[in-house]
Amino acid sequence: MSTSRRRFLQQLSAAGIVSLGARPPEFLASAAEASTDRGRVLVVIQLAGGNDGLNTVIPFADTEYAKARPGIAIPRDSVLKLDDDVGLHPAMTGMHDLFESGQLAVIQGVGYENPNRSHFRSMDIWHSARPEIEETRDGWLGRAIEDESQFRSGSLPALALGMDRLPLALVSGRMSVPAVRDLSDYRLNLGSGPQRERHVQTLTAAAQLPAAAGSELEFLRSTARTAMTSAERLSEVTKSYSAAAEYPSNGLAARLKVIAQAVAAELGTRVFYLSLGGFDTHSQQEGAHQALLTELSSAVTAFFADLGGHGLADRVMLATFSEFGRRVKENGSLGTDHGAASQMFAVGPKVGGGVHGDHPSLTDLHQGDLKFHTEFRSVYATLLEDWLGVASERVLGSQFPKLKLVG
Repeated sequence: MSTSRRRFLQQLSAAGIVSLGARPPEFLASAAEASTDRGRVLVVIQLAGGNDGLNTVIPFADTEYAKARPGIAIPRDSVLKLDDDVGLHPAMTGMHDLFESGQLAVIQGVGYENPNRSHFRSMDIWHSARPEIEETRDGWLGRAIEDESQFRSGSLPALALGMDRLPLALVSGRMSVPAVRDLSDYRLNLGSGPQRERHVQTLTAAAQLPAAAGSELEFLRSTARTAMTSAERLSEVTKSYSAAAEYPSNGLAARLKVIAQAVAAELGTRVFYLSLGGFDTHSQQEGAHQALLTELSSAVTAFFADLGGHGLADRVMLATFSEFGRRVKENGSLGTDHGAASQMFAVGPKVGGGVHGDHPSLTDLHQGDLKFHTEFRSVYATLLEDWLGVASERVLGSQFPKLKLVG
């Protein structure tokens, strides 16, 4: 960011007008003019740590499943059946209801060639969608939001919510994306009485200054206009917003509720990114995994019920991923170790619901792990092209066959 831009933002902050939490320059730098774009929204949830896919989507009909996991296998009678072969963990009642209504797609056997079992490297691969590059500098969603026609007219093209650091998936070489703990960190401190009036006049004047396109002054003008319109609209919706569904008391649900508010506020944000951690279940997995899947399922279910009550659900698709699955066999600590292929979920009224692909074999393994049959970049290509309307080859570096995920 140039000196003049930085000075302008510092002056606003010093005057007590703008409060943006820990990342003021990046947050405002990512903003353009406010928009009433009613385009589609993608919400991505990272299941950090390596989710045990075998105890999430359970191949209950395969006798090898119980043999491989005598201590942690989910009893067949408890499984929430999806078809004659697989079913969901019993904690996922809400997502099972979504499946029954055609709003949940279960994408089985997702992974990539030569899987890496390191948290850091595998996460880099999923975030960058460039397995062939060791030193990754940007992410697949970061490259996607560089699309001129699709995203730059939005006031906030993308947002990582509930995070201190921007995930690699949203890193772009051309645009800055904010990572904030809470959207309430973005607000205007205009004071009251005469002080508020002076601040409003200052920002209004700055927003109306004539400037050449692409100039420093144009950036400052756009920044001032966005600071006013986006913050005011967000403030209005958070004050007046009445959820159409009851959210459970957990962290993921609270963040998804904020996203529902942001969608209702028409901030122009097309991509939201969240993370739910704790999936590295090497020991005593049963209780911890059940709690995590309960949080995921209940939060996602409430989110779509809320969106549906406001007539917004058709615009939103949610997708989950994890850096890898777990080994087929349980370990000696009633847990599971790092594995390879697993499943992804896609959720929403416009999703092509159902089970996509066969469950990987439990006997034809690669070094004790499930073999993938669906390249994760095929899922990305589908989300990009069929949902966000972004050319996937530019983002992913190659063409990948798409799935029938968008109904």
